Amino acid sequence: MRTLIVDDEVPARDRLKRLLVGITGIELVGEAVNGPEAIEMIEALSPDLLLLDIQMPSLDGFGVIEALENPPPIIFVTAYDEYAIHAFEVNALDYLLKPFSRARLEKAIHRAQDTLTEGQAFATRLGPLLESLAAQGRYLTRLAVRDHDRIRVLDANQVDWIGVEDEQATVHVGDAAYPVRRTLAALASRLDPTVFFRAHRSAIVNLNRVQEVIPWFKGSHKLRLTTGAEVDLSRAQARALRKILGW
Repeated sequence: MRTLIVDDEVPARDRLKRLLVGITGIELVGEAVNGPEAIEMIEALSPDLLLLDIQMPSLDGFGVIEALENPPPIIFVTAYDEYAIHAFEVNALDYLLKPFSRARLEKAIHRAQDTLTEGQAFATRLGPLLESLAAQGRYLTRLAVRDHDRIRVLDANQVDWIGVEDEQATVHVGDAAYPVRRTLAALASRLDPTVFFRAHRSAIVNLNRVQEVIPWFKGSHKLRLTTGAEVDLSRAQARALRKILGW
């Protein structure tokens, strides 16, 4: 299994490399020091397995997953985070709680090898995990987007609105627009609902950017944002927003 290590701490990466020595069927193909680099290396190298840290400063492990269309099998690595560990257990994903032994690492790798051997679609097992995290109130605070051939990490609060253009979800920040690989529905489930509102089946808005609610045709409305952008507000969602804003 062609394996990629993703961890922002040098001692942690070095220890993982030492523990991997001698484990049958493992080929280390690289190591990434942060989330954006991990995304680029995963897309370039197509590894069979990730050893993925959760807590990283620029973009955490969950943010890496959100940015990938077809994630490879993942062994999560964490120093703490009891909520995430519970979610892994519920959704049958493996994790390593630092500090872990070589025997524990080997057991996790054998499980990943079995997953590949059985031909299981690993990506389909991530949906319930992310839903479980959202149910716990663990929402995205950073979002990885495409900026030409680079990965840009945005603070979620920077986002003005998210729309769909040519069946591609697009994040709008000021005059800039960045494509993301997640669907609008997936993003809506992972963003804080007290801040982000599904205005229409094709748009999510940051409520902190809403400047005006403009009456439109046949009971529909438009939302004018502080940037000047106008976003459609469906009749059904207008009723929901009226309760939130109290107009």
